[in-house]
Amino acid sequence: MELTVAEENYLKAIYHLSEGGKKSVSTNDIAAEMKTKAASVSDMLRKLGEKEVIEYRKYYGLQITDSGKRYALQTIRKHRLWEVFLVEKLNFAWDEVHEVAEQLEHIQSPLLIQRLDAYLNFPKFDPHGDPIPDEFGDVRARPRIQLNDMEIDQMGQIVAVKDSSAAFLRYLDKVGAYIGARIKVLDKVEFDGSLEILVDQKKTLFMSKDVASNILVLQS
Repeated sequence: MELTVAEENYLKAIYHLSEGGKKSVSTNDIAAEMKTKAASVSDMLRKLGEKEVIEYRKYYGLQITDSGKRYALQTIRKHRLWEVFLVEKLNFAWDEVHEVAEQLEHIQSPLLIQRLDAYLNFPKFDPHGDPIPDEFGDVRARPRIQLNDMEIDQMGQIVAVKDSSAAFLRYLDKVGAYIGARIKVLDKVEFDGSLEILVDQKKTLFMSKDVASNILVLQS
């Protein structure tokens, strides 16, 4: 069975909104994510239901099926592999790759993706720190916490971002908070939750609670 580009985009959105299929999703949630009207969403859900990639009950929301998860993970895998390729081989900045990868993720060639994976030496994470599903749909997760949840004197490594918008990534580039950076929390301001952190044992940054909540850290 083949899915259209629109169907793949919806299925990927449903997968993310359902936290990997762990919970049901409402039509309004999907409409907000896809920036469209609820009526358009309902029509797409009917099509996806006919292809048995979701289970949908009006007024009760929907859940993605095992078949739907496989299709969603394939699309996510292609997207993240292309992001690695664009950054590592074509010198794109990490804030420039999302829209290009959105187009490339719909290429229907399993052999191409297998060879792309091998060419990149089988990366486990994309440039934003998100795990890349393998060809069987398995995802290598690692325990991560939000930077703003760390305590004073705790140390860790920045491994991912929750907000991958271009504006946020450019901000992180500007302040020098990058994937792989070693950090230590020096202080937390009681008034507004902002943080003072030490990056790579040499640079001190002051970071708002909102920024810190979008940075994911592997504690050491």
